Amino acid sequence: MKKIMLDAGHGPATPGKRTPDGSMLEFTFNSAVAGFAADLLQKEGITVRFAHEAGRDVPLSERARKANSWGADAFISIHANAYGNGWNDAAGIETYIYPQAQKQSEILAGHMQGALVSACGRKNRGVKRANFAVVRETRMPAVLLECGFMTNKAEAALLKSDRYRRQCARAIAFAVVNWYYGR
Repeated sequence: MKKIMLDAGHGPATPGKRTPDGSMLEFTFNSAVAGFAADLLQKEGITVRFAHEAGRDVPLSERARKANSWGADAFISIHANAYGNGWNDAAGIETYIYPQAQKQSEILAGHMQGALVSACGRKNRGVKRANFAVVRETRMPAVLLECGFMTNKAEAALLKSDRYRRQCARAIAFAVVNWYYGR
């Protein structure tokens, strides 16, 4: 059985995770994309569970424990990026893996970054390495996706749109399927 853990990064009450004008919470974008991606993955015969919950901010270590105890094949954390506190020109998509990530994390990250940039037409900021808890504490291939900047007015408008959210979800599902069949 193919099993993917999707994580809508942060939570509904995480302080500061919103557009500078307060018109969108990051969790609103993250959870919408996770929901759309789950639907697409389930149509491909992949079992999906969520690490996040709509009613509370799930601690990062709990998110990782859920994935580890379930035995997920991969962990995908979905985010919208931010730079500073106000509007600025930072733009694009980037994918993160743990600095000492296993080879399959690197491969999954390459699929994700390529699919998101291709589907969404945003600047390619590349695959990067960071010591984020959800990619460090998970025992399976794990990636953290940044699907655009909430602090960039043009990208914030995209992040708020149903069309862009569905584009991101399609790219995530496409990348997961390609990763499974490329292993």
